[in-house]
Amino acid sequence: MGGMFGWFWSVAVGLQKWVPATIKMKIIRFKIFFFIPLVYITCIMVSMGFFFNSDILQSNTLPPVWFFGLFAIIFPLHLFSMFCIFYCLYFVAKTIKTVELQRETSFSEFIGEFFLVWFHFIGIWVLQPKINKIVQGYDDNLQTAPDTN
Repeated sequence: MGGMFGWFWSVAVGLQKWVPATIKMKIIRFKIFFFIPLVYITCIMVSMGFFFNSDILQSNTLPPVWFFGLFAIIFPLHLFSMFCIFYCLYFVAKTIKTVELQRETSFSEFIGEFFLVWFHFIGIWVLQPKINKIVQGYDDNLQTAPDTN
C-alpha cells in the first residue's frame, strides 16, 4: 500500500508543475482525501492488533455491546475511506491526461488511465513510461516547469 500511495502522491503532486496555468485542479482536496485512508488504515491495523491480543477472542461469550457500536462507526468510515481512494484514482488519472493533452479533460477521455491506475500492478507498466515520455518531452523542448517558489 505504501508503494501504491507513494506513486499516487508523486504523480498527482509532481505533475502539477506541467498542468496549464489556466486549469485549476483541486490539489488541496486531493491531499485531504489522500491522507484520510492512510490514517484510517493505520488506525484499523492498530485496533486489530489490540483486538486480537485481547481476552475477547479467548472467551466463549458474545462480544460486548460496545463491539456492535464500534462496528456502526467503522462501517461508514470504511465506506468514506473507499470513496477517498477512488477519488485519488480519479485525480491521478485526470492529472496524467490533463498534462498529456494540455487542456481540461472529461472522464470519458481518461477512463483508460483510471482503470490502469485502479489495477496498479498492471497499469504502472503502461502509465509510468507514458509519464516519463511526457516529462522528458518538456525537458527536451526547454519548456521547463515554472518556479514554484
